[in-house]
Amino acid sequence: MSRTRLALIAALALTAGSGAAAFTAVPAGAAAAAPACTVGYTVQNQWDTGFTAAVTVTNNGAAKSSWSLKWTYAGNQKIGNAWNARVTQSGAAVTAANESYNGSLPTGGSASFGFQASYSGANAVPATFTLDGVTCTADGTPTPTPTDPTPTPTDPAPDPTGRVDNPYAGAKVYVNPEWSAHAAAEPGGSRVADQPTYVWLDRIAAINGVNGGMGLRAHLDEALKQKGSGNLVVQLVVYDLPGRDCAALASNGELGPNDIDSYKSRYIDPIASILSDAKYAGLRIATVIEPDSLPNLVTNAGGTSTTTDACVTMKSNGNYEKGVGYALDKLGAIPNVYNYIDAGHHGWLGWDTNLGPSVQEFYRTATSNGASVKDVAGFIVNTANYSPTKEPYFKVTDTVNGQTVRQSKWVDWNQSVDEQSFAQALRDKLVAAGFDSGLGMLIDTSRNGWGGTARPAGPGPLTSVDDYVNGGRIDRRVHVGNWCNQSGAGLGERPTAAPAAGIDAYVWVKPPGESDGSSSAVANDEGKGFDRMCDPTYGGNARNGNNPTGALPNAPLAGHWFSAQFQQLMQNAYPPLP
Repeated sequence: MSRTRLALIAALALTAGSGAAAFTAVPAGAAAAAPACTVGYTVQNQWDTGFTAAVTVTNNGAAKSSWSLKWTYAGNQKIGNAWNARVTQSGAAVTAANESYNGSLPTGGSASFGFQASYSGANAVPATFTLDGVTCTADGTPTPTPTDPTPTPTDPAPDPTGRVDNPYAGAKVYVNPEWSAHAAAEPGGSRVADQPTYVWLDRIAAINGVNGGMGLRAHLDEALKQKGSGNLVVQLVVYDLPGRDCAALASNGELGPNDIDSYKSRYIDPIASILSDAKYAGLRIATVIEPDSLPNLVTNAGGTSTTTDACVTMKSNGNYEKGVGYALDKLGAIPNVYNYIDAGHHGWLGWDTNLGPSVQEFYRTATSNGASVKDVAGFIVNTANYSPTKEPYFKVTDTVNGQTVRQSKWVDWNQSVDEQSFAQALRDKLVAAGFDSGLGMLIDTSRNGWGGTARPAGPGPLTSVDDYVNGGRIDRRVHVGNWCNQSGAGLGERPTAAPAAGIDAYVWVKPPGESDGSSSAVANDEGKGFDRMCDPTYGGNARNGNNPTGALPNAPLAGHWFSAQFQQLMQNAYPPLP
């Protein structure tokens, strides 16, 4: 794709001494009052039949509570869809008006929006822009001729957004300096402090920064510094649905079950506004959309022993689906954003009875409430969980004394025994259901290494199928349903691009060292409850077969730094740390 920066700077000056408002263009370099407005028009990507553009308007006049930018094309450009502005077109005349969340335009303030358009022939830059009727004269810089060849039947048409097939391929990945500082402060932590981890936007306040910490813009600005001349991926977790985490308490959120409007206007819209700033158009932004939400609707919202009233409510009111669909729509409209929907893990959705309904739920949500499958770059498995990427010493097809591995108590008729086989099988079903054939999968490998002295060195004995599985499995949890601050866990594969067929990357979504939840009740203003699955003395529930939790003691609130866990993760890392 060709990428062209066309900066259109326009200026206005009020002619002195006139009773009427007469406006004249200010020559470049002339000593004059500050320009009344500045318009930046960026053709981000262009091909033979279309293009995407980003527009930034800066107001240097009186503060505005709403705004309208207009221009007229000289050619046959036709705008199809737009983001962060309400764009209408009548013939060649275009009007872009503010959305409800970005109408305020103070003196010196800017607003950014973008759009996708078709054209044929020339794609000349608009000659004139007006902001609320005040003319801004463009500099007339021409749009270069597109360099991409016309697509042929064997050469698929380019993605009109300019997205690449795998955003991680050939790119650096953002290192969160806040997590890196925590890691480096731990004894031995400098060995991993340079690893990229996701930034969690787990409440509205996180957008601007909590307790003096970095907000979203600060992270993106730092990413621009780290980027250099190459490509760089910034990784974000979008995690603040109404009634969040309906089957657990440790990471309950701030929004009530019916607060869908607040979720849209106070959470997703501000995030979308920041991400669409043309300043950040050169970054690749990977988002993980709402961990655990859709899987909870499949398994915990009715008709099973794991059903919770909270999940029944969220399925009934539809606000998980509405929220995820809205997030996909708004964020997917930004050309450099890559959305990955959370898909649980193999120990949750890997059974036949769960996998099919999960695919149906994912497709329904991705094609409703304004979303489409084009808004979905892929799916992620094992978010903040501990399931191994690969079990090296047994496969689901193995048999022992006439019994299949699926008959073992550990596997319990699951179709998958690890995350990579689950991700690849799920991907095939998602594509068959109607998702894009280029769909990519991510695997969270931050805490699934299971190294250390307890790691098996080979297959288990053939005395029984249970002995074979239990003796050879590297996952040393008491039960696959245990998820909180697991004892014995270690750092997994370091973040890696394109490690296997259909897998976009191994990533560290859950920053190692950040707690899953407190071991006992802790008063807090973060909306986080106490889940007994984080209590090492608890005997379990239906979700873990009424087994001990395997949780570490003395854990702080979810997301808070847990030094003892970080030290264990380094000690049991696999591959081992140097």
